[in-house]
Amino acid sequence: MYTDSHAHLDGKRFDADRAEVFARAKEAGVTTILAIGNGDGPGTGTLDCAIKLAQQYDWVYATVGVHPHEAALAKQKDFDQLQQLAREPKVVAWGEIGLDYFYDHSPRDTQQRVFVQQMEMARANKLPIIIHNRPSDNSEDAWDDLFRLLRQHWASSGLGGVLHCFTGTVEHVRAALDLGFVISFAGNITYPKAQNIRDAAATVPLDRMFIETDCPYLAPVPYRGKRNEPAFVVETARQIAVLRELSPEEVGQQTSQNFADFFG
Repeated sequence: MYTDSHAHLDGKRFDADRAEVFARAKEAGVTTILAIGNGDGPGTGTLDCAIKLAQQYDWVYATVGVHPHEAALAKQKDFDQLQQLAREPKVVAWGEIGLDYFYDHSPRDTQQRVFVQQMEMARANKLPIIIHNRPSDNSEDAWDDLFRLLRQHWASSGLGGVLHCFTGTVEHVRAALDLGFVISFAGNITYPKAQNIRDAAATVPLDRMFIETDCPYLAPVPYRGKRNEPAFVVETARQIAVLRELSPEEVGQQTSQNFADFFG
């Protein structure tokens, strides 16, 4: 019934009870999980961890990509590995990739270069992209650069993508929808100060929306402060249900159908 469209399940925070995490997800009604394949970054030998999870569980799919935090670490051998991994049958998208001007762990020009390179690789492999975008405080900088680069290097592909863990405005929603993107909402939509996210979610067509956990991060209310996990995606559905005057089950069913339609 529910699809967690963005989960980081290959990290050390799940090593002690990963099997139990998957069991709790099933018990909560989660029928599909997309495991994000950034691993611990280039050069760590973990870019294939999400694929291994997808091979282990028939209801789990995977992505590949270099996160903007680690863009400066990526070498040609890492891109060669990603090219090989992208051919795996359960890889359905390239990501998460994009820009992060909040932490600036990699120089911004390097982030942009690696982002563009990965868009070109995704296009060649006919995979949609999953976007991470975070501007610096009280700024539109990353949003402006994101949409500029998408229009220049991605829009003509016709492959679309996902704006994951959306934290922008209604204007950003419109720009993303115009580019063929799906908007994905995470547990932070439940936070008291996240009214801008709730306002955005109220405007997204229900058939252009995903829900996610971004676990182990951003646990929703009432689990805030704890390690997040796929079972908690139900709380995101519950919040969107309130905004749209639907039941959580209806939100779960629609967003799961959206996921199936988008990724085929």
